[in-house]
Parts: sequence; structure tokens; C-alpha cells
Amino acid sequence: MGAHKGRRSSASTSLTQRTRNKLKRQQLHILQKKDKDKQLREERFRRKKEEDKDPELRAARLEKNKPQTLETKRVWDDVDDDSLGLQVDVEQLKKRRLEEEEREQMEAMEEEEEDDDDDDDDSMLASDDDEDGEMDEAKREALERKREKRARRDTSLAPSTTSTNLDLTPSSLATKFPTLFTDMAPPTPKVLITTSLNSTLHNEADVFCTIFPNSTYIRRTNHRYGHKYSLREISRFAANREYTAVVMLREDSKKLTGLTVVHLPSGPTFTFSVTNFMEGRKLPGHGNPTNHYPELLLNNFKTPLGMLTAKLFQTLFPPQPEFQGRQVLTVHNQRDYLFVRRHRYVFREKRATERNIVGTDGKDMQGVEGLRVGLQEVGPRFTLKLRRVDKGVGRAGSEGEDALQWEWKGKMEKDRKRFNL
Repeated sequence: MGAHKGRRSSASTSLTQRTRNKLKRQQLHILQKKDKDKQLREERFRRKKEEDKDPELRAARLEKNKPQTLETKRVWDDVDDDSLGLQVDVEQLKKRRLEEEEREQMEAMEEEEEDDDDDDDDSMLASDDDEDGEMDEAKREALERKREKRARRDTSLAPSTTSTNLDLTPSSLATKFPTLFTDMAPPTPKVLITTSLNSTLHNEADVFCTIFPNSTYIRRTNHRYGHKYSLREISRFAANREYTAVVMLREDSKKLTGLTVVHLPSGPTFTFSVTNFMEGRKLPGHGNPTNHYPELLLNNFKTPLGMLTAKLFQTLFPPQPEFQGRQVLTVHNQRDYLFVRRHRYVFREKRATERNIVGTDGKDMQGVEGLRVGLQEVGPRFTLKLRRVDKGVGRAGSEGEDALQWEWKGKMEKDRKRFNL
């Protein structure tokens, strides 16, 4: 006790710490907190008055206080190659190539103009000079119109738009995987669903039959009189019967842990790991699925590997959805994890307590004042992560190193700002 009595507080400590009476310290702390809240409130109202007079101040403040996430700090490979396995933004790479082509065209036109000027210095045909000048002006105006059109298209998209544009698929992918990227009309998807030997995932397989239209589930048995067919034999069997894909479920400790998708007739083969699988009947307020073809939404696939994965999911669903079913299946890529969700939507009237829809410019959107969209999750929900891509059917063990196109490794996550999809 004597040591505590002899101790003196420094001048830098707060008043609440220097006060020895506990009740007095509590009262002082409350008063200090009230004063701090009052100052913050006054500062907030003062800032609001200034921003009402000058809206640019608000825009500058929001731009400055924008939170930094791993997605906004994402790192890309600064190369012109769009081969598989490189973290290259396909859209930005295509824009850069178009700008380079336009620059080359402008330089070529300027060189032609200089040559024409040199040749026509001694010419007496003024009318020809006027015609050439008019043609050059027309070419220049055409290029300017193209630039303005592209700039308007780029700025018209909302910054939060994450829909995948498969038209930006690199030509190298179409050359390497001609069965996936073909100019012909794709056949109607027909999926064969199976499991590993002696599997217990019969209920999960039936759930996947409701996800993929035109799908059939065939069990695999390890009976002593049965033949243990391999994945290649199953794929050959399915291809002869006009199936377009084989989906095999893998399990560990009677839980769904993996998914292998083979695109028929000759590959490629995608290997995914599955986590957080939850059936639709376990979701609160869930809906019941119907047999209608769903609408497919593919979000945030930007690299060549992401385009390849998005194209695989596109081939598993019919290209013409049945809108009367109002079902949407979403595959959302975020940090190389694919979140799969299925919903049913309905258009309804706006409630009095709901706010108006605000666009990216901060103003109310026109034409949708009295409309809202209600969502009901149908399920199931699960998360996929791409682990391996093989060019042929099955794993590439005996086909050589060229058959293995991409494989996930632990060191890929050493830099948290680099993503593969």
C-alpha cells in the first residue's frame, strides 16, 4: 500500500487516470465521452452543410475514404501473352492491343500524308489536293468517332459490374481447346452423373440432377460380379451415347469433398474441391426447384484460366433458358473461390418503406421507380475451388506433361494479392 501512495502520476496521463476515486473516474470518463461525441456530431453537421453547398466535396471525400480490399489491390502479370496460367486481365489486354493498332494506323496515315505532300508540291492540280485533304480528314474523323464510341462504352458500364464477357476469350484458348470453343452451334447438354466406387453420396447425386438439366445418375458398384469401370471407360461409354459431359462426385468420410467434370468426347477434364455443401431443404425459407432451364450468371472471371472455367459451366446448361421458371443459377468467382447459388426471382411493387434505386452517379434510376425484385433461395449452396485442368479425359499421368495444363499448388497463395481466375 505504501508503494501505491508514494507513486505519482505523470502530467501526460489523462485526468481520469490521475483521479484516485473510482466513482469520480467513471463520471469523468462519461463526461469526456459526451464531449467527444458532441464534437464529432458538430463536425459531421458542419461537413454536411458544406457538402450541400458544394457536392464535389462529398465526391472527393468518398473517393478518398474508399476502403482498400484484396480485390482492389489485385496484382496482374504485365505481359502481352494470354496463355493459360498467367494472371492477365483479358479485357485490359484487348484494350491495349486495340489502342496499339489505332496508334499504328494513325502513324501510317501520317506517313502517307507526308508522302502525298512531298509528291504534290510541284503539282498544279489544286482540286486533287483538296480531294486528298478531304479524304484524310474523313479518315481522321472516322478514327475519332471509333475512339469516342469505345470511351462511351467503357464509361457506360458500372464499376461494380462483374459479369463475364466470353467474347473476350483469347484465340490461344480456342486453338488449344477446340471442342470447348467452337464456332458451330453447341449440342443440347446431356450430363451423366456418377460417384466414386461404393459411394454413399446418392442423395447429393440426386441434388445435382436437379441442378444440371437433362442429367442422369448412374451408381457405381464394387460388387464381386461387377466390373470396376474407370473414369475413361465411363467417359467412352457416355460419349457413344451422345452425352456431352460426365460429372463424378468424390467423397471422404461420407462427405462430398470433390467434383470432376469431363467435357466429352475428348476433354478437357476439370478437378474441383467442394466445401460448405448445404442442401436446399436445410436453408431457411427455401423454395422448391422446378424442371425449367435456369438462367446462368457467370461473374468475375477475368483471366484466360477464368474464361476457360466459365466456358465449361456454360456448356453444362442449355443456351436458351426458360424464363417462365424464373430460376437463376449464379457462379460467382471471388479470390479463386467459386460460390454456387440458385435463386428464384419475382417482380413486385415497391414498398413505402423502401428507398429508390440509386445508380453509380448517385442519382435515382429512371424507369424502375415502382419495381423491386424479390429473391428466394432454392439451393443447394456450395463452394468450388479449381485444383487441376487436364487436356484429355481423366488425369494426365500416362499422357505426358503436355496433357496437364494447369495445377494448383500451395505456393500460389504466398502473395495474397494474386489470383488465378
